[in-house]
Amino acid sequence: METIDRIPTSKIQRASKLITTGVKIGGNYLKYYGEKITNPESARDNLNTNNAEDIYDGLKNLKGSALKFAQMLSMEKNFLPQAYVEKFSLSQFSVPPLSAPLVIKTFKKYFGKAPSEMFDTFDANAINAASIGQVHKATAEGKDLAVKIQYPGVAESISSDLALVKPIAMSMFNIQAKDSDKYFTEVETKLFEETNYTLELAQSNEVAKACAHIPNLVFPKYYKQYSCERVLTMDWMTGKHLSEWVKTKPSQESANKVAQALWDFYMFQVHELKKVHADPHPGNFLVDAEENLIAIDFGCMKQIPDSFYRPYFELAETRNLNDPAVYKEKLYELEILLAKDTHAEIVYFSNLFYEILSLLTQPFQSDTFDFSDEQFFGKLAAIGERYANDKELRKMNVNRGSKHFIYINRTFFGLFSLLHDLKATVSTTQFAVEKQV
Repeated sequence: METIDRIPTSKIQRASKLITTGVKIGGNYLKYYGEKITNPESARDNLNTNNAEDIYDGLKNLKGSALKFAQMLSMEKNFLPQAYVEKFSLSQFSVPPLSAPLVIKTFKKYFGKAPSEMFDTFDANAINAASIGQVHKATAEGKDLAVKIQYPGVAESISSDLALVKPIAMSMFNIQAKDSDKYFTEVETKLFEETNYTLELAQSNEVAKACAHIPNLVFPKYYKQYSCERVLTMDWMTGKHLSEWVKTKPSQESANKVAQALWDFYMFQVHELKKVHADPHPGNFLVDAEENLIAIDFGCMKQIPDSFYRPYFELAETRNLNDPAVYKEKLYELEILLAKDTHAEIVYFSNLFYEILSLLTQPFQSDTFDFSDEQFFGKLAAIGERYANDKELRKMNVNRGSKHFIYINRTFFGLFSLLHDLKATVSTTQFAVEKQV
């Protein structure tokens, strides 16, 4: 397996890596313009494939926030070409790990001794590697353990990494420079939290305790004595990553069972805890031999303030969505409509979000919902594609919505995507929105 002996940590080193990637992308466009003349049908697909390859290859060795950005984009299945989704999805749990010598060096830095001095056994070769850290298998006191080690320099490079990828994000999602700081500050804050493994340990124990009653949901135990700000140790959980388990083609009954645990887990967090696991990608979930869902990563938790929760979920109720006065009031509360808006902007954004919300709230409108419904996801993709190419939208001030939309929308889009992958039907009556508002 390919391993990495060092990670660029200085701002200059990381910027140089991205500049090199930019040069490759420039070459891809030159190739595209030539191919467009002779083979127009495949030219765009080839461009997307080559760009996705070069961007991912550039980011995977940087790790940290730059690679996390690719991971977040991989969940935007309705807004990116498939070539990007497929390549960026590798960042979820399959990237080149640190070499064994660098692992040992990193461990000594935080504990003052090698892992072999702390554990009965420790495999210096990583089992899994992702954007911020990698996982090693160890044993101690008769237990099999998973030891997550953070990559060197990740926390220190967050701010500079975001500055480097900010222009890419602004271009892809049509974000205007004016008034955009609140969105990037929200992302930066969450990324800093994700690098704090002491915080993650506390959050993991909190969520595991609160959600212990949910059927078919399992959590590892965490070990404070083997953990610190950059190392997190937990029980080794045996199972398949959710995406790998789906490939085994489980029965509909099994898929529904796992999906129900996933749905109940998220709805309980959102409506009872008002704090949610905001990173729902397949690498953060396993399915064991008994078809229990195992949640293994709580670095990204989003607190949902009442000032956002209340109007957001009030619009999940059809009667509020279809009441013009209430609907408009909630759009202002959610910062989708602004006091300085022109009449044309009010009409445009009111219609836009009505269409989106009418679709996204469908799972909450009945006692059960079939996430295998291709028509539902087809409409979702169509909306994304239509507004991504809307010239009128690009002319407007599109920095719309509360900063809380970033991680709440990410949570629901990610959750719906996982349930769609499972092709499952879930009961939506438990922890229903109407009970909470």
